[in-house]
Amino acid sequence: MSQAINSNEDYCSFTLPSDLSQGGLPGEADICKDLEAADPAIKRAALKSAIMAMLGGEALPKVLMQVIRFCINTNDHQLKKLMMLYWEVVPKYQPISAGSKEKPKLLPEMILVCNALMNDLNHPNEYVRGSMLRFLCKVKDSEILGPLMSSVKQCLEHRHSYVRKNAALCIFHCYKLFGDNLLPDAPEIMERFILAETDICARRNAFLMLFNCAETEAIEFLSQNVDDVMKFGEGFALLVLELTRKVCRRDPAQKSRFVRVLFQMLTSSSASVSYEAAWTLVSLSSAPTAVRAAASTYSSLLSSQNDNNVKMIVLERLVDLRRRHAKVLQEVLMDILRAISSPNPDICQKVLDITMPLVNGRNVEEVVGLLKREVLKTQDSDMEKGSSFRAMLIKAIHSCASRFPDVAEGVVSTLISFIGGDGALDVVIFVRAIVEQYPALRPNVLSTLMNSIADINKSDVMCVVMWILGEYCVDPDTTGEAFSEIIRNLGDAPYLVLEKADDGKKSDEPTMVTKNVVLADGTYATQTVMSTPAKSEDVSMSNLRTMVVEGDIFLCGIIASTLTKFALRSKAKEMTVKALLAMCGFAKMAEVKSSSQKSAATDCHERITLCCRMLLDSKTSEMLSAAWLDSGKQTFSSLLVELREKSAASSKEDAAPTVTQCDDLIHIRQLKNQSGAAGDIDLDDGSDLLRATGQGADGEQGFSSGLKNTHQLTGFSDPVYCEASIIVNDYDIKLSMILINRTPDPVSISVELSTIGDMKLVERPQSRTIGPLDQCVLSASIKISSTETGHIFGTIVHENPMNPSAPKGYINLNDIHLDIMDFIKPATCTDELFRGMWAEFEWENKVAITTSIENLYDFLDHIVAKTNMSCLTPVNRASETHFLAANLYARSVFKEDALVNVSVEKKSDDCGKLSGYIRIRSKTQGIALSLGDRITTVQRKIDNKEGEQKATGANVQ
Repeated sequence: MSQAINSNEDYCSFTLPSDLSQGGLPGEADICKDLEAADPAIKRAALKSAIMAMLGGEALPKVLMQVIRFCINTNDHQLKKLMMLYWEVVPKYQPISAGSKEKPKLLPEMILVCNALMNDLNHPNEYVRGSMLRFLCKVKDSEILGPLMSSVKQCLEHRHSYVRKNAALCIFHCYKLFGDNLLPDAPEIMERFILAETDICARRNAFLMLFNCAETEAIEFLSQNVDDVMKFGEGFALLVLELTRKVCRRDPAQKSRFVRVLFQMLTSSSASVSYEAAWTLVSLSSAPTAVRAAASTYSSLLSSQNDNNVKMIVLERLVDLRRRHAKVLQEVLMDILRAISSPNPDICQKVLDITMPLVNGRNVEEVVGLLKREVLKTQDSDMEKGSSFRAMLIKAIHSCASRFPDVAEGVVSTLISFIGGDGALDVVIFVRAIVEQYPALRPNVLSTLMNSIADINKSDVMCVVMWILGEYCVDPDTTGEAFSEIIRNLGDAPYLVLEKADDGKKSDEPTMVTKNVVLADGTYATQTVMSTPAKSEDVSMSNLRTMVVEGDIFLCGIIASTLTKFALRSKAKEMTVKALLAMCGFAKMAEVKSSSQKSAATDCHERITLCCRMLLDSKTSEMLSAAWLDSGKQTFSSLLVELREKSAASSKEDAAPTVTQCDDLIHIRQLKNQSGAAGDIDLDDGSDLLRATGQGADGEQGFSSGLKNTHQLTGFSDPVYCEASIIVNDYDIKLSMILINRTPDPVSISVELSTIGDMKLVERPQSRTIGPLDQCVLSASIKISSTETGHIFGTIVHENPMNPSAPKGYINLNDIHLDIMDFIKPATCTDELFRGMWAEFEWENKVAITTSIENLYDFLDHIVAKTNMSCLTPVNRASETHFLAANLYARSVFKEDALVNVSVEKKSDDCGKLSGYIRIRSKTQGIALSLGDRITTVQRKIDNKEGEQKATGANVQ
């Protein structure tokens, strides 16, 4: 080990706040004078000043002797603690001249200091002994520690556990630093100590020493006390798990020795021990027995822990298990699914994301039953999670019903009861898909929807219900029943806008009436009475008529289409007349509607006109009836098929690729020696199966992905070559720089970095000295506060430490451009949520399309790939069209939503160029501007790689 020099940075392991030195520090003479005072408070203040001055670079050589003379034998505990800080920061060696190769010598005063330290180690107060032992763990000088070893060994036999546990820690520190030179018998001492020790903390510290310095003895002790490991405390158990991972990764043949203790720790009362044991078991083995035990432990942690952060960590582990052990995880599916009772919606969403792909024919009834009970609980208005949780459950039930028809019927009858409350839109969309996929359920579902029309109070839900009835009520009885129910709820025309006059309100108010009356004695008197007008009978309107009368023009158009379909199917004259009267009422209402909806009124008028022509003109009916009655169902059916194919394709893309080497060794367990104990499982069994299928070889992929974010910062001809690798971890950026000294002389290097944008440099690179033609790695941390593009730039300052008179050299680093693509990820959302966010977000950026790409679909794919977004709009690539509109969506690591609408048209001239606009909307200005700049630079398709790098701006300028 290299000897220490006279610099307090080599001794000190603490810092003090600067406000302690406000007002200035006293000089060396004043400190020495105050140390001679009899008052302990004055001594403490003087010693604090000395420590602060020495941390600031002052030597204060005279203070050391004053401390030895007047403070070393004090009984004041606060002063003793300050003296330990002083012993840590004070220079302990004699100064040596620059360039001298002599070994530095210990100061003569340190002999007196060692004697004082030994007195504290033999002090009758156990807390003084323990504090001194903890202080010795910070000392790095063998000449000071050597004389104290005998006293430290004696502390191992002290009656108080506080002394014994710190003595074990002190021996571990000394043996780790100096090995057999200072304590040749340390492993034997610790082995005897741990066998006789009864205190949990002392045993843990002793095992820590064996774990790091005498691994064989640690394993031997563990094998002899396997049954008692759970009695040794949480800290000891965590050390055992760390030892297990260390030994088994180095020598996989040792796995069978730790199986028993691992399974014992899975049932520990400590959550940290059981979690670490499960993670260790899965990391060392892929056997079904091990995975099943770990999954059971994770599920019990989900139900027993109240901390949401703990639950999210456990769920992440379950996600990793599901990727490779989905079948084993199906056995504990119901235990995992019970975690949706958590009040946190993020945890509920995570649980559903994990469990829904695991549902199969054997457990679907239990899963759906649990989900139905949770949906019924959401009827309670006091529930914290509210409508968002109900939407999650409905979506999960929808996925189960789509895959397993046997449960669809019972699910629909339960969910339709929510069609008049919150979450009704999600319910009716689910019902629409079920009606299309399962024709056998249509009669019951349609009958229930007819009876629920009076309960629906939302326009968007009513529109979907009207469409379902119009498309799937095909037989005469169902058609007549649905038509009668709609007409009954509509009422008779006209459907005019309600006018609330103030006079009507005043007429309902009570009035004062004064009149003259004749009393019994024949005299006259004035009588004042309160006159209340008789209340007219309140004729309540149905919800459907209220929506129409209030001016919902879009709903009127859908009702007109539905009534027309009924009339075309039945061909009854009475039904046709009633449908025409209702449509005339709709047209009249649209005309008197306010000017704010003139465009909607025009569309409604055109649709109603077409419906009337189909009912009145036989030729028009013959031409359009087939398309009017059948095309809607066919289009919706193809949409569902496309959505299922898209979901299946995305699940295949998420699956990890299987890559393995053809010459990897595979063990056949039937031919292996039965060396394990009876009842033990082979932890290496599952890993061989994974290697046979090529799973678990992702190291090369991680290395290649890291090369994509490597940037060259200096030139090859510079005296110091530097390149940096950027790792983006959500809110933080880790900048790892490799510096290579290309000169034949040693170089002292200092890297100064700065940032532009909403970024803050948290950890700066340290200064280093690099040998001739040597290299080193420096790291820096940058905090990000928003999703905006930024720049990192800086300078390398280098000088020759062997020639201080030589001028310093400066190398300007190339800028690193952090792109917005590092912070946004593809995401999905429903069309209703997209439209809601589009109307809510106020920041918009409009980008004109200028590209050399001539195909509409190629341009859309190019924009999706370059912006790292997902396309929400299903695209039929088989059709030939000159216009394309699509919605794109992504989310940033800061939970910011990015919405993009692409509207592109192919011109009909000879050039055939694309034109149109791309509109970006977001809640914040930064993401809208940054994403707009990104689209502007990448919309021109460039084939050569070098030109594309310049266009994207993601590389070094």
